[in-house]
Amino acid sequence: MPESLESIDVVAERMVAGGSCIAHLDDGRVALVEGALPGERVEARVTEERPKMVTAAVEVVLDASSDRIAPPCAEVERGCGGCDLQYADPAAQPNLKVEVVRDALRRLARLSDVPIDPGRALPADGYRTTVRAAVRGGRAGFRARRSNDVVTVDSCMVAHPLVEEVLIDGRFDGATEVVVRVGARTGERMVVVSPNAESVSVPPDVRVVGTDELGRGRRAWIHEELAGHRFRVSAQSFFQARPDGAEALVDAVRRALGDPGADAALVDLYGGVGLFSVALGTRAPVLVERSASAVADARVNLAERDAMILKMGVRRWRPVPADVVVADPARSGLGVEGVAAVVGSGAPRVALVSCDPASLARDVGQLASVGYHPLGVELVDLFPRTHHLEAVTALELTEDAADVVELHS
Repeated sequence: MPESLESIDVVAERMVAGGSCIAHLDDGRVALVEGALPGERVEARVTEERPKMVTAAVEVVLDASSDRIAPPCAEVERGCGGCDLQYADPAAQPNLKVEVVRDALRRLARLSDVPIDPGRALPADGYRTTVRAAVRGGRAGFRARRSNDVVTVDSCMVAHPLVEEVLIDGRFDGATEVVVRVGARTGERMVVVSPNAESVSVPPDVRVVGTDELGRGRRAWIHEELAGHRFRVSAQSFFQARPDGAEALVDAVRRALGDPGADAALVDLYGGVGLFSVALGTRAPVLVERSASAVADARVNLAERDAMILKMGVRRWRPVPADVVVADPARSGLGVEGVAAVVGSGAPRVALVSCDPASLARDVGQLASVGYHPLGVELVDLFPRTHHLEAVTALELTEDAADVVELHS
């Protein structure tokens, strides 16, 4: 058993999924170092030891990367753990995320030659239109890094101004958590308060709803506009946390699918409120979604289309032939069931939308093993100043695999 360590002096090698950097110790163990940038020599406090790996957090940067900056947000100094890449120059973050995806594809999918595009830059400040916050003493705040402690904040540089006002000036007595959601282009605002909204004070234009009310069947929503369309988004429905980012995702998906026309047979798996089914412009999309709230929104958002909207999990869906498929699963990825649904459609082109590098790599590896060749990955940096990313992978069914799919259809 290696000697127990309190701190380590290491050189960070590369960033991996989750935002930490890999380093190697003299005793042969791998170290995952939080707060380091590739190439830096750091002194880090060990937070966990295992037989083959340790985790650690930077305490002193001994040799700094040229990409390191002083965190621009004062709340970081006060302990807020909300933006974990504040120390990295925003201009360097897209390429860091490219390397994270490349590393995941190489290690988990055994693919080393997939082109990766960092995508176009999105504003790094004032962008988040949905924010989940903890509450302490009636005030909203964020968790400290590696802790359940709540740090109340006097500002939030990544929150949209309409969100920030509610976070800073709102009072949420008796609450444990609050979700603030706004339509950046409609001005509509809503807060969802747990466990109830009995003692909430917010600006008069903000719709307030408690999770207890939602549990009893109350409906509440806002609207957002993007890509020339208006979307209803309910309190319990997922929607991308910035409209410019949602538009960038739509554009990336359109490129991945080869710009499908209005008559294309589109299947939208994990389709949510209908973002891709609406924005891609096909006349008769098939949308599969298990969330009742999102399906209700999708039916409103797609009311003018000849859409088939199916409230069910992808596992229960019986595949139908498709020209193109969009799959936007949760963080855990497609898994075996999602891959089977894609394959069952026989679609020649697929756009896989991923929010986790590891699940992206696993899904691409599985799809590649059944005949879907990855043409490339385009990143959409929805969350600058954090390690989070979105990615759209374009996949094309090979001729040999297409013959097998047709034989068994």
